Amino acid sequence: MPLILLLVECGIELIPTKIESHPSIQRNLRKDNYSSKLLDNALHHSAMNKLENFEKRGRPDIVHNCLLNALGSPLNKSGNLKLYIHTYHNKIYEINPVIKLTRNYNRFKGLMAKLLSENELKFEKLQLISQFKGELKDLINKFKKSDIMILSTKGDLIKYQDLLFEKNITSNYIIIIGGFQKGFFSPKILELSKKLISISNYALDAWVVVNKVISLYEIANDIL
Repeated sequence: MPLILLLVECGIELIPTKIESHPSIQRNLRKDNYSSKLLDNALHHSAMNKLENFEKRGRPDIVHNCLLNALGSPLNKSGNLKLYIHTYHNKIYEINPVIKLTRNYNRFKGLMAKLLSENELKFEKLQLISQFKGELKDLINKFKKSDIMILSTKGDLIKYQDLLFEKNITSNYIIIIGGFQKGFFSPKILELSKKLISISNYALDAWVVVNKVISLYEIANDIL
């Protein structure tokens, strides 16, 4: 069974109507430009302090970096990675492993805004990103007898990281990583597993965690 990677509470969303009239929003908003419709802390910081949990939101760059790391890995190229993103507003999307994700950040923002508007991304008949209709617990229940781990600096430190994954590609491992800048997982996320672990003595960026976890899984299963 492939490694199942869930990026949760990701800071990607369309600009909320509550702050749409703010000068920082209007200054950058273009009706014919998808990327300008996506909330971005770098552009809209002065407007975002009116939003609940604003420190978790408006960070599409985190998702971009995480996806580039995951999709470019030997694990994904070998067909042994399942990748999902879960947004702050509880939408869940499955990423097709064959997608050629743009390296350009503005183009990526445009793709994400289009995805959030249409709930899918297609190229001709090929489904690149599709929506999972259900809650995270429904998604997790699809994978039977799974070892579910939530990664956090508040978790128990795994000192011997070769013990994180057994050398058994048929085992189900679900790794949950926060796709937000600051704050902590919501109670609904913490309900998904009692296994809260840390893989470093240091607080790491989400994309570094993604890269490290994938590398450990590759090493455990001789995927080069």
